[in-house]
Amino acid sequence: MKLGLHISDFTWPDGPARLAPVLADIASAADETGFDRISVMDHLWQISAFGPPEHEMLEAYTTLGFLAAHTRRAKLLTMVTGVVYREPGLLAKAVTTLDVLSGGRAMLGIGAAWNDDESRGLGLLFPPTAERFERLEEALRICRQMFDGDETPFQGRHYRLDRPLNSPAPLSRPRPPILIGGGGEKKTLRLVAQYADACNLFGGVDVVRKFDVLRQHCADVGRDFDEIEKTVMYAFDLGENGERVGAVIEDLRRLAEAGFTVAHGSLRHSWKMSQFDLFRDEIIPAVENL
Repeated sequence: MKLGLHISDFTWPDGPARLAPVLADIASAADETGFDRISVMDHLWQISAFGPPEHEMLEAYTTLGFLAAHTRRAKLLTMVTGVVYREPGLLAKAVTTLDVLSGGRAMLGIGAAWNDDESRGLGLLFPPTAERFERLEEALRICRQMFDGDETPFQGRHYRLDRPLNSPAPLSRPRPPILIGGGGEKKTLRLVAQYADACNLFGGVDVVRKFDVLRQHCADVGRDFDEIEKTVMYAFDLGENGERVGAVIEDLRRLAEAGFTVAHGSLRHSWKMSQFDLFRDEIIPAVENL
């Protein structure tokens, strides 16, 4: 099993003036410890799971560029980009830029978006659910086309690109991996089967059914279910003094047995560098062969 660090909270004890160096330290520590990937949310306000909207939140792709300069090996992505926050041509260009400047470490995490309060508050497009999924499918097609260097004009219901030029091309081969977030069985998992390299789910009691649904969608489109990476969101809480390390390892073992290949989530008190020592010395060695 691989581990991913999701940096979801930027409200740290030293305040905004120290935000950049603390973030650099966290990213460097995660990278050196052996986390396979590092992600940030694609939100402009903090979400209720982590605090009030007034808490600090950084724009995602600017932040990922910063993280690229402070890491050497970890993949970098949003968990996940709201499709309506950027036009697909601009999104493909942003991910490609990240891929080139990071030496081929970018992933595209994407979903249909959900935060209507944030969108309306900042004047962002937020159409009804059905339209957001239509836009998601078109965006996936556009991004794959641009990653592949295909300049054929694109004409969809919501987007028109007369010349989807993307230069320089991504360094990742065959293209930056695409992860789709969400577990909707009729639309989201179908899009995973058609377009994605990875899915992101929550490890609830219905995960077996979700995998069965995805397996059927893969069969319908002629896709190998096993080639899709299965990522689960997991909250890493090691305890105040590392007393929960054993419980975390057992949780990760159960998730691996359920079929997940990546556990990706937030680390409580991530600014405490001592926690990364516990990952390096105990957790990663225990789970790397799961």
